[in-house]
Amino acid sequence: MAKVNSIHRVTIREVAAQAGVSTQTVSRVVNGHPDVSEKTRAQVQALIAQLRYRPNGIARSLAIQSTQLIGVVAAGFQLFGPAQLLTGIEQQSRDLGWHLMLQVVEAPTSKACEHALTSLSFQNVAGVIWAYPELSDECERVFRQHALTHAPMIFLSMSPRSGAATLSVDNRQGARIATEHLLDRGYRHVGIITGPLTLWSAQQRKLGWQDALTAAGLARSDKQTVEGDWGAASGEAGLLRLVKQFPRLDAVFVSNDQMALGVLKAADRLGRQVPDDLGVVGFDDIPEAAFFKPALTTVHHDLIELGRLAVRELDRVIQAHRAGKPATAASLVLQPYLVTRESA
Repeated sequence: MAKVNSIHRVTIREVAAQAGVSTQTVSRVVNGHPDVSEKTRAQVQALIAQLRYRPNGIARSLAIQSTQLIGVVAAGFQLFGPAQLLTGIEQQSRDLGWHLMLQVVEAPTSKACEHALTSLSFQNVAGVIWAYPELSDECERVFRQHALTHAPMIFLSMSPRSGAATLSVDNRQGARIATEHLLDRGYRHVGIITGPLTLWSAQQRKLGWQDALTAAGLARSDKQTVEGDWGAASGEAGLLRLVKQFPRLDAVFVSNDQMALGVLKAADRLGRQVPDDLGVVGFDDIPEAAFFKPALTTVHHDLIELGRLAVRELDRVIQAHRAGKPATAASLVLQPYLVTRESA
């Protein structure tokens, strides 16, 4: 009689027994739960890799074919940018027949990043889009240790990474054309309210503002800069600070439209007429920008299209790999443009 070969499916009980821990502890490690010591976590993860353990649902999908799951790491949905990116990712994924596995990482700590990567690994995602937030130094270390080697990855709206595909808007150029517009309108004492300067996009927008002033032969100082947090309240507080520390201020480039709304409110409080006494240019071109009072001049960039583009590029690479062909995701930069309205 011929011998029948069978594939033994490793169970969570076997992993627990060999690790000398409870099944609950193994489950916590699989799900990235923080209440596990680092020593135990490392021991269990090593056994999981050695025994090739997968949760039952994923084992079934592996027995059939690769999953139709794309992992998405994102957060900050109260902000215009991340919300637009996720909208584009969802739309294009649906069009191409992909399902999304969302991991929310509100702060890029090592534990949060490890949880996201571990969860995506056990869901056997075919690829990953890292949309927001950016990788911190500690998250970068975890990322190098736990990166999904089987799944191509694309990073959105963050600094270029060696050997990785990044898709972004040209934030620096957008900020430059915004500031140049103010200078072309005759303003000469242009300040800036930045976004959080831990973020690459905020850094790039500040550099674009600097580029425009330098090209125009205008001096700049720290007194012309205030850091905001993307929220309208920080825009209002930011303008009040700028006026105090830089009294000659006659225009301001605001690094996003939500903060620009706060700037317009503060200008009204100060009795400064926009655009006669103060020019204001924002960034994002949110749908409400045309209805501000006055209507906001701002930089338009299509973040929904950026999200859609990320899915299309990821799909191209995944399909090539499934066909046994080499492929890598490309890094791309979208160009923004200025929408001129009444505020400058």
